[in-house]
Amino acid sequence: MRMLMTAAVAVMVMAGSASQAQQAATVAVPEVRSGMQPLPGRPFAAKGLPDRVVLTSGADPARSAGVAWRTDTRQATAALEIAKDIDGPQLSFFARPLTGTTRLIRTENGEAHYHHARLESLEPDTAYVYRVQGVDGWSEWHAFRTAAAEFRPYTFLYFGDTQNEILAVASRVIRHAFRATPSPALAIHAGDLVSQRDDKAHDDEWGEWAATGGHIFASVPQLPATGNHEYVDDIQPDGSEKRRLGPHWPLAFALPQNGAPGVKDTTYSVDYQGVRFIILDGTSAIDLGTRAAQTAWLDGLLKDNPNRWTVALFHQPIYTCARPQDTAELKAAWRPVFEKHRIDLVLQGHDHCYGRLTAEEGKAVAAKRHAAGDPQGPVYLVSVTGAKMYGLNDRSGTQPDRAAEDTELWQRIDVEADKLTLRAFTATGRLYDGFTLARGADGRNRLTTLPGTIAERRCAGATSPDGAPCRAAVKD
Repeated sequence: MRMLMTAAVAVMVMAGSASQAQQAATVAVPEVRSGMQPLPGRPFAAKGLPDRVVLTSGADPARSAGVAWRTDTRQATAALEIAKDIDGPQLSFFARPLTGTTRLIRTENGEAHYHHARLESLEPDTAYVYRVQGVDGWSEWHAFRTAAAEFRPYTFLYFGDTQNEILAVASRVIRHAFRATPSPALAIHAGDLVSQRDDKAHDDEWGEWAATGGHIFASVPQLPATGNHEYVDDIQPDGSEKRRLGPHWPLAFALPQNGAPGVKDTTYSVDYQGVRFIILDGTSAIDLGTRAAQTAWLDGLLKDNPNRWTVALFHQPIYTCARPQDTAELKAAWRPVFEKHRIDLVLQGHDHCYGRLTAEEGKAVAAKRHAAGDPQGPVYLVSVTGAKMYGLNDRSGTQPDRAAEDTELWQRIDVEADKLTLRAFTATGRLYDGFTLARGADGRNRLTTLPGTIAERRCAGATSPDGAPCRAAVKD
């Protein structure tokens, strides 16, 4: 679907004076018109109390974080209070005020203000609380903990595309993941958080995504990657179409601004307790000419990397599980870099199926290598959280170690000093796939598959593995 929008200028929001905040706010106003009507009653229109509160990690998560939130336009400035958490109720007694920057957005739901604040000079491994202000009152106090300054074992969650039926269907998967996982340190998202080209009014979709996580997204740092649906069609004067980053993205997240040159709104890196997370933008690399810049940035981050483990996160998969062909542009540019630097995990979305690949030659070769204790290179994984499903491609029976269609999943990754363990669970919490990467004395990983998984899930003709009509559409 075609959409018209003005240029959206991203702003990094730092804690500072009110005058600095006002100066930073004097930028172009993003606007989008999708041609779709908002939901009846406009449940996702901005109000006087803050909503869409999302916590993101700073580049140094032991000492910094970012907060984004939304209000109606009566709240003209970004106001936040922060304190160390205490055992008693008098949080406001210890709170100190911070200000940030405010941006106006115009959508199908009317005008609203998005606010950003950057939390700096925090202490490592420390519990904090914060609250944000709207004209009709403050939010609740949200509690979070900074990362430790040194390596510590921890757990993070990984989600594939949510995109469609976000609140109706995908929300239960994300909520189940957080209920089932004790104290996850982070949650990462492989793009297409929203549909933003062919479903509901855009602002309603972003409202649904924020409502899916609610206070959890405000308390556990989120690391999102952009997908192609975070972009919108930009109609040129000659009638041709290009991609442009949708106006919500730079407003909905206060992300680190340490990414690749020319792509700092959507690429960034975070070193969290011994893991370097590198977030790339596949859409920009493929469609907007930033592939070389991102590749050079990626290579530099991997060349100078003191962390024990490395995880790359982006949308379009190197090895597809649904589309007939792999993503040629990214495979040619990024796979050699991943393999040269022995990256550990490459986590992706886009294909709306599940596929875990450890050897391009196929799962028989992979199994033989694993049994022999041969070193394992990067593990490439595709997953999906939302309701939209694609059918598995012709290679899915022989190439990936494990595949699934018409199945919603979430992933838990446990980080230890010499071992990574990934478990993929279905929407009801059944173990679907799992493996460990154990780091040997030679510095190389060995992969062991975990036992206890359920049978592989594939549609049987027109019938889903659950006995309903199969929703896994063929992707060509």
